[in-house]
Amino acid sequence: MRPFQHTRILLGVTGGIACYKSIWLARLLTQAGAQVDVVMTRGAREFVGPITFEAVTGRPVSTDIFGAGHALDHIRLAREANAILIAPATADFIARAAHGQADDLLSAILLAATCPVMMAPAMNDRMWAHVQTQANVARLREIGYTIIDPDNGPLAVGEGEGPGRLPEPDVLLAHFARLVEPNQSLRGARVIVTAGATREPIDPVRFMSNHSTGKMGIALAAAAWRRGADVTLVAGHVDVPLPSGVRIQRVDTTEEMADVVRAALPTTDVLIMAAAPADYRAAELSGRKLKKDGMTRTLALSETPDILRTTIADRAPGMTVVGFALETHDAVEYARGKLVDKQLDLVIANQAGVQGEGFGADTNRVTLVDRTGRTEALPLQSKRDVAEHVWDRVEALRHGR
Repeated sequence: MRPFQHTRILLGVTGGIACYKSIWLARLLTQAGAQVDVVMTRGAREFVGPITFEAVTGRPVSTDIFGAGHALDHIRLAREANAILIAPATADFIARAAHGQADDLLSAILLAATCPVMMAPAMNDRMWAHVQTQANVARLREIGYTIIDPDNGPLAVGEGEGPGRLPEPDVLLAHFARLVEPNQSLRGARVIVTAGATREPIDPVRFMSNHSTGKMGIALAAAAWRRGADVTLVAGHVDVPLPSGVRIQRVDTTEEMADVVRAALPTTDVLIMAAAPADYRAAELSGRKLKKDGMTRTLALSETPDILRTTIADRAPGMTVVGFALETHDAVEYARGKLVDKQLDLVIANQAGVQGEGFGADTNRVTLVDRTGRTEALPLQSKRDVAEHVWDRVEALRHGR
C-alpha cells in the first residue's frame, strides 16, 4: 500500500545539521507514492546539496525566488502542493514565518499556500526554550500550522542532551500521514487496541507465551490514529516497532493486560482485542530456576483470565467491541460462537499455520463476522489494508449502517 499515492508534497528544508535526516524523509515520502517537491533555503544548501534530494525524489529542487523564469514559482508550488512539511525548521525560519515575512522562496510559498502545513523544529535546546521562540511557535499554531515538538537527545558536539533534535524520519512520516489523511471519521473517538503476546512466568528465567509479533494490532492502532482517534495501545511482547503518536501501555502477563483494559473501558468508545494473551499460566510459580535432573517433569497449569468475557460489565454504554479468532480449523464457526459468548460487535477470524497468514506474516487473510449476521471474507492482503477494512466495518457498525 502506498498511502501518499497521487499526493503532491512540498518538503521545505531550512539550514541546520538535521538536514541529513530530511534526505531520508524525502526518500520515505517518495517510496510511499508522493510526488515530492523539495524547496531549500540558502542555509540548507550549506549543509546538503540540491542534487542529493534530486537523486532520492527524481524531481528538480527549487532554491531561489529570483531568477529568469522563476518569478511565479512561489505561487505555482503553493498551488500544486496538497500539503507542506518543513523539516528541519530553524529558529530563524520559524520567526520569519510567524511574522509573515516573504524574503525567500520557502517563506513566500507559505504566504501563498492554502493547504495543511506541518513544521518540525530543530535547534539548540536553549534556543528552543527561549521565550521568543516559544511565542513564535504559539503564533504558528494559532494560525493553524501543525508543530511537531523536537525530541530529547544528543545535540551538537559539546552541547550535551536536551529538547531540540529533529524527530526521526519515520516518526515525522507518521505524523504527516495523520495530517493529510482525508478520512478523519474517528476524530475525537477514544480507542483501545491490544497487541502482541503476553508472557506467563514459570520460574525467574522461563515463561510460556505464543508466536504473536503484534503486527496486526499495531497496524490497527496506527490506522485509527491516522483517522483522528485518541488511541491507547496496550502492548505485550511485540517484535516490530511501536507506532508513533499513540499512547503506549506495556504489560507482561494476561492479568496485567486485563487490569489495564478494565480500567480504561468506562471512557472508551472502541475496544479491539488484537493481542494474543496466553491462555494458561503455571499453577504454582517456582521462586528458583528449575534445574535439569534427568527426570520427566510435570507442569500444572491454570487458566488465565478471559479478558473479553471478564470485562463485559465494565464496558461503557454504546461502546463497540471487536475480538479476534485465530484458529487451526473452523475459524468462522468459532468466531460466531465468540461473537455471542463474549457479547461482541465484530470478530475477525483467521487461520493459524497457513503460509502468509496469522502470526509473524506481513499479510493476512481474514473473515469479518459482525453482530448483524454479515460475513465477509477478505482476500490475502497486507495487514495495513486489513486494518483499514476493519475500521471501515467498525465505523459502519457504530453509525448503524
